[in-house]
Amino acid sequence: MKITQAIFSGSCRFLKDKPKARLPEFAFIGRSNVGKSSLINALCRHGQLAHTSSKPGKTQLINHFLINNSWYLVDLPGYGYAKRSKSDKAVLVEIIRGYINGSEDLVNLFVLLDSRLDLQDIDLQFIMELGDAGVPFSIIFTKCDKLSNSALETQIKKNRDSLMEHWDELPPVFLSSTESGKGREEILDYIEMLLK
Repeated sequence: MKITQAIFSGSCRFLKDKPKARLPEFAFIGRSNVGKSSLINALCRHGQLAHTSSKPGKTQLINHFLINNSWYLVDLPGYGYAKRSKSDKAVLVEIIRGYINGSEDLVNLFVLLDSRLDLQDIDLQFIMELGDAGVPFSIIFTKCDKLSNSALETQIKKNRDSLMEHWDELPPVFLSSTESGKGREEILDYIEMLLK
């Protein structure tokens, strides 16, 4: 798939306030600082579409971007660590769950995991919740340029094995790097396949 147009279409907290046009939605989520905004910008080849930050937890609303006038890329707030109060974190959880469990237009949720780290408990808990709720999702390992090929292979296998302790079969898994562009075409081709 070639992205020729990516337009910010609005931010919201609640589903009732999302863009009125009913189009397929592909959402992206991950722990704070996993590289979500950078990946979105790389997919769209747009340097400032999603706001990146060195501070975790920058995204606090549901952001819709209209792609090629035919589908929405949805940037969700990160889950997990961010320097926030308990009440702020509770609001973010409510926003995330409200969207994931309530959007009838959601085709696929891409869950981003840092390829350099062991699978975190909060990642596993989140993924298990998706499975229990029957939410269609895929996994994207980010920052794959940060490890040598052999180290990356070892770490990905370790994380796959951790997931397989809880799953009979894994959803589609993609390896990505915003630096090298690794995984970009595969992710976009997968979206195109789902759209068909």
